[in-house]
Amino acid sequence: MARTRSENYDGIHLGILTNAARLFSAQGYMRASIADLADACKLSRGALYHYFDSKEAILFAILDAHIREMIQHVETAVAAGGPTLTQFQNVIRAIVEVNAKSPHEQRVLIHDLSFLNEDEQQAIKDLERQLVDIVADLLLRLDAEGRIVKRTKKIYTMILFGIINFTYTWYDPKGAVDPQEFADMAVELFLHGFAPGAVGKPATTNRREKV
Repeated sequence: MARTRSENYDGIHLGILTNAARLFSAQGYMRASIADLADACKLSRGALYHYFDSKEAILFAILDAHIREMIQHVETAVAAGGPTLTQFQNVIRAIVEVNAKSPHEQRVLIHDLSFLNEDEQQAIKDLERQLVDIVADLLLRLDAEGRIVKRTKKIYTMILFGIINFTYTWYDPKGAVDPQEFADMAVELFLHGFAPGAVGKPATTNRREKV
């Protein structure tokens, strides 16, 4: 028999994901029990199972929603158009802003993805690849000097993600530098190596290859 949806189903569903992400971030996915989840969500275990079949299902839903939200914001930034540099800046702003408001989800993504089964892990990785491909394409379009080649494309892209994806460990979005300013600082810092007048290319990136 199909489960009957409560009047506030969507709100409670979102609340479970938000509270579970906070719990997993603070306590660790493996150490958090169903009882802990029920307490964090202020629900009974039975009510919790009304929305999710298992703790793993909650973990998958957290990561799936987090990455899909980021992709949606990034695609919107690209669709707004403008020069490539503007699109790139808006994309990085979008990623930083999502991470800034979702530090628990980001921590869980980085630390707890491996606890999903192989198919679920692959589904999340496929979504991450969509995001990486969008950013990599923008970098290629910005790379007037041809530094990015097949051998280094992923390296350059992941260096950039390394700058913006681990901010949950130290960055306070309510501090002196807001997310938009932080994103612009990251863009300026990262692109300096591609800008006119920058220092010469390292010898290791000088090989000509097709991307």
